[in-house]
Amino acid sequence: MIAVINAIYYLFFALLLGRIIFSWVQVSPYHPTWGPLYRITYETTEPILGPVRNLMPPMGGLDLSPIIVLLLAGALRSILIGFFI
Repeated sequence: MIAVINAIYYLFFALLLGRIIFSWVQVSPYHPTWGPLYRITYETTEPILGPVRNLMPPMGGLDLSPIIVLLLAGALRSILIGFFI
């Protein structure tokens, strides 16, 4: 069960990292190669990042919601692994 929790966490981490990189680089969602990756990354992370972004005060163009989500996901992972040990 711990392996499943770690696999889900690292998959989510990779998606969030991709989302962060895509936010730095202008990618067309209609590009034949990068478009599908961008859309998958956006559609899987936005339901989690959106509510966190709405709770945070405006930071002058900085979006710190991925950092908050990564910290919370890491804490949740630690709690779940501690539960199954």
